[in-house]
Amino acid sequence: MKPSNVKDNHSIINLNVQSGSDLKLLKSRRKFLRTSLLAASGLAIVRGAAGCAGSPIPADAPDGKPCIDYGQSFFCNTAEFNSVRMWIESRTTINDPKSGTSTVYYQGASCKSENTFGEKDLFYKDNYDFLPIFGDGKVLVFRRHVNKRDDRYRTIKKMEEMWGGNPVIYAPAPKVMTELDTWEKIRDATAAGIPIVTQTEINNADSGLSAIIECPCKTMNISHSKKMYQVDSGPVALPDLTRRYDIQIDCLNLAFIAFNTPHFADFVIETLTPIIDGEKEVATVYHYSKTTTMTAKNKIFALGKL
Repeated sequence: MKPSNVKDNHSIINLNVQSGSDLKLLKSRRKFLRTSLLAASGLAIVRGAAGCAGSPIPADAPDGKPCIDYGQSFFCNTAEFNSVRMWIESRTTINDPKSGTSTVYYQGASCKSENTFGEKDLFYKDNYDFLPIFGDGKVLVFRRHVNKRDDRYRTIKKMEEMWGGNPVIYAPAPKVMTELDTWEKIRDATAAGIPIVTQTEINNADSGLSAIIECPCKTMNISHSKKMYQVDSGPVALPDLTRRYDIQIDCLNLAFIAFNTPHFADFVIETLTPIIDGEKEVATVYHYSKTTTMTAKNKIFALGKL
């Protein structure tokens, strides 16, 4: 059943407003561009979404869950001090049948801590990985230092407190989307070099929550003799569906995903991991070390014709 309220923080256009006349022009241009772009791309408007006047989703997408063309998908922020653009690396949609809502979270690509716009020494010496996840008006940031920093690994802030509110999201649907539902199709799409995207649906009966994790397939293994495939991709935003969080974005963790059948998926999750020298623990770091297996519904799509 399609949720009645889809919370997907898309924006088609964002212009700087300087005066009342500019505001009138902005509204006019927004209406024109939104109508023109949606008509050209076959998108539908869903009203009442958080963060913008309307959220575009492909009306004919499978199960109402659009597939992103990740080669053209970016999260563009609007702050004057840094209108940073980040590549969208995966997307997780959490569905709540109880409230009838569906919330979309976009995972940005990882980068390194930097002295932004500095004259020299553009990377911090005490460097760390920096990875953001955006959604529902908030930003969850993972900072992975060389060692454990309890107060720095996960932070959650409102969107406007990071790089400005009302971000612009470019997440076009692919012009052609072919489901790869046989090993032969997976093999042929892999060999042809066609972009591949996977969708993994998981759910928890106790909480009633479900989620679809979507990402570009970065590594596809093909065994011709066994007639098997194996997806290995990440990181993705893996939600903990075992309970309801006060701030939903806080349920997300970083993980890599692997699967080779339609009915289960394995994940290796980033978590605190001890470094052992002999029998002595010498340090604790964040590392992809916690493995779990989940019942799942896996789908594979080629963004093109076979």
